[in-house]
Amino acid sequence: MARERFPRSVYAHGDEPDARFTLANERTFLAWIRTSLALMAGGVALEALGLGLHPGLQLAASIVLMITGILTPLQAWFGWARNERALRQNTPLPSSIFALPTMVAVIVAGVLVLLAIVLR
Repeated sequence: MARERFPRSVYAHGDEPDARFTLANERTFLAWIRTSLALMAGGVALEALGLGLHPGLQLAASIVLMITGILTPLQAWFGWARNERALRQNTPLPSSIFALPTMVAVIVAGVLVLLAIVLR
């Protein structure tokens, strides 16, 4: 009897792709997880290190980084599943859903930190 693979919504479709593509997709998933950890670490560090920046802007940048870090695993999971399904069905890979919002959030956090430095 074949063992069920999780998530069924991915593995129930198409044929098994070349293992190299599946492993590359897994590495991309893990890169998004590392990005999430880095964003959360940046948010914590910004608040914990007492950098003497404008307090409201520093807090806002920290919150933006933390929220982005908390939401980034959604990109990791849904991106992995969508890519794996496309690989299994031999269709073009879909575009990333959350890459643009992640980029915008990092830019916003950077601008907030820059303003916090200038206005201290």
